[in-house]
Amino acid sequence: MKAEPLLLCGTDEVFLIDTATAEKGTIEKLWSWKAKDREDMPEALRKTFATTDDCKPVNDGSRVLISSSSGGCALVERASGKVLWYARVPNAHSLELLPHERVVVASSVNAQGNKFLLFDLARPDQPLWETPAHSPHGVVWDAERRRLWTLSFDELRCYELKDWESDHPSLALEKSYPLPDEDGHDLQHVPGSADLTVTASHHVYLFDREKREFRSHPVLGDQPEVKCVSTHPTTGRAIYLPAVGGKQWWSDRISFLSPEGGVQFPGERLYKARWLAGGAKE
Repeated sequence: MKAEPLLLCGTDEVFLIDTATAEKGTIEKLWSWKAKDREDMPEALRKTFATTDDCKPVNDGSRVLISSSSGGCALVERASGKVLWYARVPNAHSLELLPHERVVVASSVNAQGNKFLLFDLARPDQPLWETPAHSPHGVVWDAERRRLWTLSFDELRCYELKDWESDHPSLALEKSYPLPDEDGHDLQHVPGSADLTVTASHHVYLFDREKREFRSHPVLGDQPEVKCVSTHPTTGRAIYLPAVGGKQWWSDRISFLSPEGGVQFPGERLYKARWLAGGAKE
């Protein structure tokens, strides 16, 4: 199997492995990042990364966006681990880099959450705009269509950029699509296609951005409690994390499709896995 790097997160650590060696039984952390070790982040914010829940590579993998349900968000330089931007967001569950160095964050269930927030990388911890949503969990920038897709408890939304060249940008709702199942969880591109992968409580779907319709995932359609699905942009190999016992928030195993396989991580509590190759460009 060809060596392919994969980012993983779940507790207070974001780390990188080589899937080829991992499938052969050797799990080595090639890169690791913990907020508690970063003196370039405000001390009060370091403890808000106790439960990391997304780790998205951007700019061809040279930088990584990190969010945590404990309330922290960051953009880090992968080579050095340097913190380039940070923010405190209640129950942050995912985030995405947008044009002009802006970031959108899904703030999930919390007395001060249940909304999407917009930030500028030049202004740490200062939201520019926000809009309410029920249990937001996913955000994906669609560069081809110039649209932002967001996932919440029972709907997939499509937004347009508004006043983006100004100092007061916002997002304008174009349309909302009810989910076929409740508790929307993970939202990701399927590279080289019009599809988005959408995971929910009991099923996994594909959403066609051209036809604007859902269909069952051909392999994972009836798989419950899938925490994430990530498809490699070159090989097309998919990775997914089903919750342990279908009940826990975490998994200690990553599973592969095309070809099938898997890696067990004794003692780890994993939540998201993202292929490092082809990190999103601005």
